Amino acid sequence: MSGRPPPGPPQPRGPYDQQPRNPFNQQPYSSSQGHGQPGGYYENESDVGDYAASRFHGYERRAYDAGTDTESTENDVYGNSYPSSEPLLQGSSGGYSDYSTAHYGEYGPSGSREPYPGWTADRQIPLSKEGFFGWADSVVTSAIPAIPQLTVQVVRDEYEPHPNPPLSNSEDTQQEIEDIFLDLTQKFGFQRDSMRNQWDLLMQLLDSRASRMSPNQALLTLHADYIGGQHANYRKWYFAAQLDLDDAIGQSNNPDLNRLKSFKRGPAGKTPNEKSLDSALNRWRAAMNQMSQYDRMRQIALYLLCWGEAAQVRFVPECLCFIFKCADDYYRSPECQNRMDPVPEGVYLRAVIKPLYTLLRDQGYEVVDGKFVRREKDHEDIIGYDDVNQLFWYPEGIARIPLKDKRHLVDIPPSQRFMYFDKIDWSRAFFKTYKEKRTFLQLLVHFNRIWVIHVSIFWFYTAYNSPRVYRRADNNDEPTVAMQWSATALGGAVATLIMIATTLAEFSFIPTTWNNTSHLVRRLIFLLVTLALTAGPTVYIALYENPKQESKLPVILGIVQFSISVVATALFSIVPSGRMFGNRVAGKSRKYLASQTFTASYPVLDRKTRTASIMLWVLIFGCKFFESYFFLILPFRDSIRVMVGMEIQGCSDKLFSTYLCSKQAAFTLTIMYVMDLILFFLDTFLWYVIWNSVYSIGRSFALGLSLWTPWKDIYTRLPKRIYAKLLATGDMEVKYKPKILVSQIWNAIIISMYREHLLSIDYVTKLLYHQVENPTDGRRSLRAPPFFTSQGDKGFAGEFFPPGSEAERRISFFAQSLATSLPEPLPVDAMPTFTVLTPHYSERILLSLREIIRVEYQNTRVTVLEYLKHLHPIEWDSFVKDTKILAEESSGFGGASPFGTAGEAEKEGRASDIPFYAIGFKSAAPEYTLRTRIWASLRTQTLYRTVSGMMNYSKAIKLLYRVENPEIVQLFGGNTEKLERELERMARRKFKFCVSMQRYSRFSREERENAEFLLRAYPDLQIAYLDEEPPRKEGGEPRLFSALIDGHCEFIPETGRRRPKFRIELPGNPILGDGKSDNQNHAIIFYRGEYVQLIDANQDSYLEECLKIRNILGEFEEFNTSGQSPYAQWGHKEFAKEPVAIVGAREYIFSENIGILGDIAAEKEQTFGTLFARSGAWLGGKLHYGHSDFFNALFMCTRGGVSKAQKGLHLNGDIFAGMTAFARGGRLKHSEYVQFGKGRDLGLGTILNFQTKLGMGMGEQMLSREYYYLGSQLPIDRFMTFYYGHPGPGFHMNNILIVLSVQVFMVALLFLGTLNKQLTICQYSSPGQFIGGQPGCYNLVPVFDWIRRCIVSIFLVFFIAFVPLFLQELMDHGTGSALIRLGKHFLSLSPVFEVISTQIYSSSILTNLTFGGARYIATGRSFATTRLSFAILYSRFSGPSIYLGMRTLILLLYITMTIWMPHLIYFWFSALSLCIAPFVFNPHQFTFVDFIIDYREFLRWMFRGNARTHRNAWIGYCRLSRTAITGFKRKRLGYPSEILLPDLPRTKFKNVLVTEIIIPICLAIIFTIAYMFAGSFPVNGKVPPSPLIRIGVVAIGPLVWNAAVLLVLFFVSVCLGPVLDGCYTKFPAVIASIAHVLALVGMVGFFEFLWYLERRDASHAVLGVIAIVAIQRAVNKVFISVFLTREFKHDETNRAWWSGRWYGRGLGQHALSQPAREFGIKILELSLWSGDFILAHVLLFILAIPLVIPFVDSAHSTMLFWLRPSKQIRPSLYSSKQRRQRRNIVIKYGFIFLVMFGIFGALVAIPAVTFRETLDLNCPFCDLL
Repeated sequence: MSGRPPPGPPQPRGPYDQQPRNPFNQQPYSSSQGHGQPGGYYENESDVGDYAASRFHGYERRAYDAGTDTESTENDVYGNSYPSSEPLLQGSSGGYSDYSTAHYGEYGPSGSREPYPGWTADRQIPLSKEGFFGWADSVVTSAIPAIPQLTVQVVRDEYEPHPNPPLSNSEDTQQEIEDIFLDLTQKFGFQRDSMRNQWDLLMQLLDSRASRMSPNQALLTLHADYIGGQHANYRKWYFAAQLDLDDAIGQSNNPDLNRLKSFKRGPAGKTPNEKSLDSALNRWRAAMNQMSQYDRMRQIALYLLCWGEAAQVRFVPECLCFIFKCADDYYRSPECQNRMDPVPEGVYLRAVIKPLYTLLRDQGYEVVDGKFVRREKDHEDIIGYDDVNQLFWYPEGIARIPLKDKRHLVDIPPSQRFMYFDKIDWSRAFFKTYKEKRTFLQLLVHFNRIWVIHVSIFWFYTAYNSPRVYRRADNNDEPTVAMQWSATALGGAVATLIMIATTLAEFSFIPTTWNNTSHLVRRLIFLLVTLALTAGPTVYIALYENPKQESKLPVILGIVQFSISVVATALFSIVPSGRMFGNRVAGKSRKYLASQTFTASYPVLDRKTRTASIMLWVLIFGCKFFESYFFLILPFRDSIRVMVGMEIQGCSDKLFSTYLCSKQAAFTLTIMYVMDLILFFLDTFLWYVIWNSVYSIGRSFALGLSLWTPWKDIYTRLPKRIYAKLLATGDMEVKYKPKILVSQIWNAIIISMYREHLLSIDYVTKLLYHQVENPTDGRRSLRAPPFFTSQGDKGFAGEFFPPGSEAERRISFFAQSLATSLPEPLPVDAMPTFTVLTPHYSERILLSLREIIRVEYQNTRVTVLEYLKHLHPIEWDSFVKDTKILAEESSGFGGASPFGTAGEAEKEGRASDIPFYAIGFKSAAPEYTLRTRIWASLRTQTLYRTVSGMMNYSKAIKLLYRVENPEIVQLFGGNTEKLERELERMARRKFKFCVSMQRYSRFSREERENAEFLLRAYPDLQIAYLDEEPPRKEGGEPRLFSALIDGHCEFIPETGRRRPKFRIELPGNPILGDGKSDNQNHAIIFYRGEYVQLIDANQDSYLEECLKIRNILGEFEEFNTSGQSPYAQWGHKEFAKEPVAIVGAREYIFSENIGILGDIAAEKEQTFGTLFARSGAWLGGKLHYGHSDFFNALFMCTRGGVSKAQKGLHLNGDIFAGMTAFARGGRLKHSEYVQFGKGRDLGLGTILNFQTKLGMGMGEQMLSREYYYLGSQLPIDRFMTFYYGHPGPGFHMNNILIVLSVQVFMVALLFLGTLNKQLTICQYSSPGQFIGGQPGCYNLVPVFDWIRRCIVSIFLVFFIAFVPLFLQELMDHGTGSALIRLGKHFLSLSPVFEVISTQIYSSSILTNLTFGGARYIATGRSFATTRLSFAILYSRFSGPSIYLGMRTLILLLYITMTIWMPHLIYFWFSALSLCIAPFVFNPHQFTFVDFIIDYREFLRWMFRGNARTHRNAWIGYCRLSRTAITGFKRKRLGYPSEILLPDLPRTKFKNVLVTEIIIPICLAIIFTIAYMFAGSFPVNGKVPPSPLIRIGVVAIGPLVWNAAVLLVLFFVSVCLGPVLDGCYTKFPAVIASIAHVLALVGMVGFFEFLWYLERRDASHAVLGVIAIVAIQRAVNKVFISVFLTREFKHDETNRAWWSGRWYGRGLGQHALSQPAREFGIKILELSLWSGDFILAHVLLFILAIPLVIPFVDSAHSTMLFWLRPSKQIRPSLYSSKQRRQRRNIVIKYGFIFLVMFGIFGALVAIPAVTFRETLDLNCPFCDLL
């Protein structure tokens, strides 16, 4: 190959090209040079990407029209002629060899500096082209992944290439790699910028690996990871899809071949052994081993080029493998090699990627009026990424890919298939491979073993202890022995029925035409047989056993049945359903290879860990079964005994006689059984939390992480540990004392804290190493800080650090972390390269001065800066001191100080410092206000804080490189400029930081300025963004590009924007999902190196933690790679172990100091991110990654990327990445010696929004195929760890069960209350002796004991949530700190928050499983100092929690009146928490003036929105709440009220059938039965009227009243509305107010009527209210679910109803039907409005009680913010006019509030006295009721 010519004149540059630069001959970059100036060259190894582009001066760039689609013809997109020519790569690259290259000047004695030092000229390997076989001989092929079974031997005989080509200095391999990329780009039509980008990526990868191994080994291992290695995804796919058979036999030659079956010996003489998988793998390894380095490099380059432009196709990795396979086959074809003309740029994107992208996009979006809008399709109707991907798993899938000419792609020879990609009809190729149906059956299928274990064991326990339930009619005491055995054995039949239901449901999720459903038929047959064996004997014994005969056959039959049931239950509980009757996990058949490869390649645990995993669940279930039996079941036995057969005497109903009321005890017992079953489920999670905490704490002791670990003097030993664990001492020459090296590290840490204003100069001097002069010999020596010499583990608070400061916390963690075991670091120049990737959408970049010092909202009492000064007083004080020093220095240089002079300070004293302490500056010049902006931004959740923190990696690498290589300092002889450039070169070589700013091109001016500030502050920061160009044709789609810039990019004079380094066109808009995953995906092509750390835009890092980067990268276990070829010996231990895919890290919640809510968020992270992650990762059950975790980039990017992105389904896309990595063989580790800062939501609303997003995301996860695979294939111990591990499905199911247990228990107590109220209960003495003289009494004493135990159980399950917090704090900070923190939580009403948090989790999951609608919720992370109005909080939380809380309170009121016990106080607390929690955690909720103003706003909210559109009105809230079921009409009419409403489809009827129809109706029936029982006993010896008629009249009466009122007012509005429309605009509001007030009167009137009818007993009236609420709720839900059509997005129909003007509303044909629809809606709306009015006033009355407590606002603020009263936020400042207005409002509405309080009190109190004692109306109709 020709050598490189000397530098010639610069070549013309393209629009996005830069000239080759000689960075080492230029001045270092400095801010004074300005950005983008012609002479402002910089040292940046990524410039070699521009150098590669400069070699294109002979390559004509051919633009193409993206809007023009290639017509389907007989010719391929690459042209229809193939003129013969000499193969391009046989010699030089033809006309492409004479490119000028960058020539690097001499730099230091080491000579020239290459951009990739690990791949320098003396370390590169020649890419021998001898392995590239000529195509003259059609039989001989190269050793490529398509393994030809017939020709392998021919290849071996005719040519034997060197498996490991020797090193050579004569070849310039870098140019050969460039030639490979150029050649591939011309052959396939890749984009130039994509080629440059991928070339730079590959060179960075080679440099990264070659820095710690030989270049030959670097290329070998890269090829093994990408293409041919044991763990390469491409190799696994190749065999899973059975393409080795396709290539050997050829579908085109044997179209009728069924490749799933063994085929007979053919004419080629193939033996069955050759067709076995093992022999195929050996042939593969041999082919890979014989492949030339050139072919290896070419294959990696081709894969990267295909991947780099794949866009959304990167989410379907096996599809990408197929594309690469076809491209590789085509490249080796004579047609490709003989082609002379280069393929136009962009053909690959247009012909291969865009059709697939279009199909994926059109599944979720359609064009309406020229805009893409979301289709009304749920997941089960959308062919998503996983469905597309799974088509390529199986040979049948690939065989069905059709062409537009009705042929199939497999009919085309493999070498020509790539040319037919533009002729593929992808719309006919794909189908649903798993139906993500929105049904609760998903929970049954995925978690069938959970149901089997709990329901079956519960049956065994309770059936054995419920003998009276199945006793024979002629035996009043006990059943026979045989019957007891048989009835208990029905637990096995229950388990079998669960499995049968699971199998039938599974049939509905998996297409029966798919490859692996045959095992379901076999399983179903076996289950039916098992059901006969486990249930059949019971039929025989029940029907034919004669107790009078002493036959042993029934007993033997019962025992055998019980034994079979136990075995069956154990089998179904332990063995995954996927391993039954066709083992898809471990089966040897190739039929299951794809399933094993892509869904069940779980990393194997070592024996010790697997034993610990099994023992964990043995302990959990051992304790659970023991405790549940003796605490839950045995006490329940007595309740069963007394209630079975209990017939209620003396009751009668006019309609049902004694049929219903006599069975009240049976109804009650049934509910109690359900309650006990729920508690049986909850116990498991309780024991899991206990034992998992024990395991985790034990693990922390083993790792040396606990404060209780027996260390001594961790601070004294810190210097030695820094030297031993952070420095690569094994590779250092011992020329300097360790003390000198350590001092540089330590001083850098302390100085960094000083620069962050965490330490003042006084503390810094105590903590630094100092040089001191020895008085004896005059020599200077290094003195360690007294911090190391005088301190042990504790007791330094206040002496070296400010008490409780951030600096103390960081140093403490740093010292503790180094006491643990860390992987040994490599030298800096040998460490791997890594990238930090941060997605950014609209998060704040840098706080503006306006945001800092101005109050933004009316109800905000404090500015951001004031609040930050309260939160960080020490740091603000340090900042002010530093500012004053700067002011003195500024004045000392003779210039006018913008901060004021020192003289002024002396003259004016403290007064001159007021501006410093108030706002941090005196001058308003931008360069000075910027310091305050930065200080505030570094203490809030901004992108600047994230960038600043993560750029500490660069500082850490430079620091370590300088410390470990002292000769570098000597080399430059005091030239600090060159030294700094060398350090920066190393930092840029090893570390990249890319922020994916999706909206960068559309930033506002302020956002753009802030982003530019980031680039100027950190020039090496890279920003990836979406660039957009208008369509080339009118009506076409705009063109989008992935672009990359950094701080070194020059500015384009015409636009003022930076010129991108790379600009790669996309097939379309990449944001098809929920945003974040797509944002990461479009930027992932710009990552560099071997590892990627994913960081959110609200995180932080610290210098001392960044110093551990080499240690944490060592967790990937790739530092010490074997020198053996990965292809030399298959299964070698160096390459056989599963790769580490994800390494997790701890997160410190830096927002924990803002008060109780911030500390709760921090506590959640401590328990989940640390306590549970520690044990989960150890036991192989951690399937989720956090937002600071490190990824094996090669592993993840070849398996679909770092997240999944189907809209809605993959809302929590990061969790799916963890599950994908685990299922595909990647190990997930967790390291606790490194931590990163993380911000959390700070207010109740944003926290609960975040939890709603998590809950809805979990609902989507429960529909996913990943859960199906894990649930049906994981071993039992690992499945349980996955299920119960937070935030696994078990955690969320436990929340659902907690809420359900409370509701079921309330119903049980209500029924018991009716029994206790109406019956005579037997009394017993204290020793338990029956007291005589109680004829006809009922024994319910055991039931009351059961109630107390249930309450204790529910309380323990709830309280267990605090145990992990206490234990983690105990381990980290000791007993005192743990008790104090727990006490602060309880005093701050943390349990109130936990109650509503549990309900929000539960509600969001159930809502999502019913209605769908999961979406990303932008929670916002600003400080929660703004007071929200009552109306806003009520509308936000009424649906999820307030309504449920109020219904529970009414139930509790009746229960308390009938069956009081002290244990009920807990339920009163829980129910009240559901109602008042949103207000308790609302800042300044209990200030009297604001409370009354809130009441005014609430009244306005209730009444407005009827005359004109209003965004904040009750009617809008009501309409929006029902659209979850009805959805919106798609027609757009352009009304303003439509703008903010999203498209919502109508929920399918099958989805709402259970939750919205059946369950409300059942609850109405249950409460009606309870009310009927209470009213079925004689009154004064007379049979009372039917309670059913009474409750029906009172429940339906308000609806009838509303209908009558509406009819009258409708005619009034129709007659008068059009007349008064012009002269009296408030007419609609008046009519609406009249209707609402009359509806309220009607509802109150019917309540009073019920009160009158039940005047004999107030508890009956309360029970009647319970039944009425349930009936009206059922009517409401049934009407909306069944009869109501879709809503308009506008509110014109509502306004038309009240105004009477239906014309001119734009309703069109709907104007005829809408009045009738609106009439039905208004009937319900009036009822709902009345209910909300009453309920809200009850809430307001409750919240008004604390207002009478003195200083309640101060105490409330102390509780919320944890600020002492003296440090609390000042009251709001108002003008005299504002104060006068507020005073008038308080007087007016305070009076109205008192009047309403009096009216409500009178309506309750007066009837209680009057109706019972004096009032007796002569009302015949009343007597009928």
